[in-house]
Amino acid sequence: MNFIYGLQSATRNCVFFRFHVLANWRKCNTLAVTSPDCHQVQINHIVNKYQGLGVNQCDRLTFLPENFYFCKTFSKKRPGCLLSTRYKEIGMVTPKCSVWNDSFSRQLLIKEVTGVPALSLLHPLNCLHERDIRSFHTSPRFQAAPVPLLLIILKPVQKLFAIIVGRGIRKWWQALPPNKKELFKESVRKNKWKLLLCFSSFGLLFVVFYFTHLEVSPVTGRSKLLLLGKEHFRLLSELEYEAWMEEFKNDMLTEKDGRYLMVKEVVNHLIECNKDIPGISEINWIIHVVDSPDVNAFVLPNGQVFIFTGLLNSVTDSHQLSFLLGHEIAHAVLGHAAEKASLVHLLDFLGLIFLTMIWAICPRDSLALLGQWIQSKLQEYMFDRPYSRTLEAEADKIGLQLAAKACVDVRASSVFWQQMEFADSLQGHPKLPEWLSTHPSHGNRAEHLDRLIPQVS
Repeated sequence: MNFIYGLQSATRNCVFFRFHVLANWRKCNTLAVTSPDCHQVQINHIVNKYQGLGVNQCDRLTFLPENFYFCKTFSKKRPGCLLSTRYKEIGMVTPKCSVWNDSFSRQLLIKEVTGVPALSLLHPLNCLHERDIRSFHTSPRFQAAPVPLLLIILKPVQKLFAIIVGRGIRKWWQALPPNKKELFKESVRKNKWKLLLCFSSFGLLFVVFYFTHLEVSPVTGRSKLLLLGKEHFRLLSELEYEAWMEEFKNDMLTEKDGRYLMVKEVVNHLIECNKDIPGISEINWIIHVVDSPDVNAFVLPNGQVFIFTGLLNSVTDSHQLSFLLGHEIAHAVLGHAAEKASLVHLLDFLGLIFLTMIWAICPRDSLALLGQWIQSKLQEYMFDRPYSRTLEAEADKIGLQLAAKACVDVRASSVFWQQMEFADSLQGHPKLPEWLSTHPSHGNRAEHLDRLIPQVS
């Protein structure tokens, strides 16, 4: 249920693990094939969901002369128009199967050609005229790494740069002779209005930047800060998905498992009953059940639902499960991950200014390190964690509404958190103050839900 922080930690891991995938990331462009050797055929195929992959069945793929896609066989790594064999494992990019990712190593398609005569493997250059080949373009290699990825990689470098600049200012000031220090102070006093105007202009630009990046949620009507574009954040979601799939690849339940079928039924029922909610119908929801004792569940912004068997063992009925999944779906529909990431980027930018000032003012490196630690903790406990608790409370409210529209007994929501609080006390877990956590305490969540239940009943 703490999926928002997964975007930071999992993405960081995936940057180093999957950077070579992104460096060769390509979007296949549609290509008009004018060769008479390429015929219009329809291919019925069967999609098998391998363990750990959320690939849904697609009913039909159609290869048309005006809508042609390159494909590669895993065995020969050679592109071709069609294959003569009846069964072949191929990696394919197609908008009709939008649940697939660009990671060819994970997507497996077993295609069965029926109702059409066997066709020999056409040579790639024979299918296309020379002018068609020239019209087929891919993104340059230097465009493969998007802006959010660069921001994540350069984030430690930015802090290091702020430390070097601040420390350099301090060393420069300490090396100045006393007379030059007095001259500098006199110059500052003479130009204090110019400096004030400069800082005021910077503050005005910051305020304008902030208010021009506010968006209103169509579900709650609340204004929120969004610094990352949808395309950039979608790519970050794919990175996080790759990281989680790599971590849980040996722990995924199959589609035939009873627990998977139960979760699938609950999710599909929630989605079907809330189609009118903005954003729900636009997301392709894919379910992954992880065999793990962790009491956790999360939904990525791209609709990938991860739920752990430890949580399934903690709920007493489908009503509690429906509320918990509704809570996680609400996170994705409300765009909480993008909102949280935007706040973190904004606070990090402001933190660089204060970090430079700390290293410039503190007379010794040891004091500067202490000031840097205090600054990071103040940012975490005064901004990051309270904001996370606010988003969790909002997800509880919207998730309760989603469950109520699905005819779920919403009273089970507060009962679940009361059970969790009782289980923690039995196991002897220490009860930390709420302000130290990213989530509201179990007792406060139960009380909050009890106040919301009459509004949705």
